[in-house]
Amino acid sequence: MESLDSYIFIRDLRLYAYHGVMAQERRVGGWYTLSLRVHYNIICAMESDEVSDTVNYAELFEMVKAEMSIPSNLLEHVAGRIAKAVFNAYRDVTAIDLTIVKDNPPMGAHCRGAGVELHLINDKTK
Repeated sequence: MESLDSYIFIRDLRLYAYHGVMAQERRVGGWYTLSLRVHYNIICAMESDEVSDTVNYAELFEMVKAEMSIPSNLLEHVAGRIAKAVFNAYRDVTAIDLTIVKDNPPMGAHCRGAGVELHLINDKTK
């Protein structure tokens, strides 16, 4: 069996955090919705049924939670830290898709969120 594309993902994770340029955002905090998808060849795990042969989504959650708990001005900075943590922990992850949405951004209008979305390639796997 050959895998062309396979991913491990966490979808629509909600966390409370303290990010933002405005002092009020850093003091009061707010809800964020995050989705993370890592490109990883899961063939070995499909055959072995061993968690050590895959990217453990519980460990991904702990990495995301740790980085989200560090206040930052910009979601871009948080996203970069999350990506670095994943690439450092899992050298065989070839790419990451990450979305972080501030659910209620303070911009004077109602919207379903504002945030960052990125796709990064792990240059160590090239």
